[in-house]
Amino acid sequence: MANLFPNVDWFDLIEATGETFYMTIIALAGTLLIGILLGLLLYLSAPGGLWENKYINFITASLVNIFRAIPFVVLILLLIPFTNFLFGTFRGQDAALPALIIGSAPFYGRLVEIALREIDKGVIEAAKAMGAKTSTIIFKVLLKESLPALVSGLTVTAIALIGYTAVAGVIGAGGLGDYAYFYGFARRDFDIVFACTVLIVLLVFLFQFIGDIIANKLDKR
Repeated sequence: MANLFPNVDWFDLIEATGETFYMTIIALAGTLLIGILLGLLLYLSAPGGLWENKYINFITASLVNIFRAIPFVVLILLLIPFTNFLFGTFRGQDAALPALIIGSAPFYGRLVEIALREIDKGVIEAAKAMGAKTSTIIFKVLLKESLPALVSGLTVTAIALIGYTAVAGVIGAGGLGDYAYFYGFARRDFDIVFACTVLIVLLVFLFQFIGDIIANKLDKR
């Protein structure tokens, strides 16, 4: 394989791949937590929901729509003061995490809301009729019944995050995007650009493969 890309430093490429994997996994964990909270809030505060409240629903939906509408590269720039406050710099893997999470959590929140809406209303009504508490309905009915869809949505989000890490790399976040831009494109060395592209595609296939397996095992239909 080294003969295919003679100008590629394989040690640097493996290190960049590890950085991309690190950013994706950590950001995905934060996205999962915040996205589920947003999705539950959107679903529960909607008309007919357990916590029906048009003001909370409007505010939550507005925040989700605003952050979904901002292009990721612009969001990174907007968050530079916040990132500097947290880490003392806007460069590096850790400094990219706030933008990655804030950029992907609203997207996943909408997917969570859609998954919850697909649950049979009869199941929820049956749980309420048996005197189940709201917390029980949330964890034992809503999240449990929608688990395959939540995993599928998380897989889609993970793939989007891999793309986001590549964009973040252009401003020095590290990873394959950083390596492809500064060591490949900037130096007109397209062997490096192509090698990074191949690895990003392989990462996408890996996440999709794992996500599909988990979703299929959870789907009892």
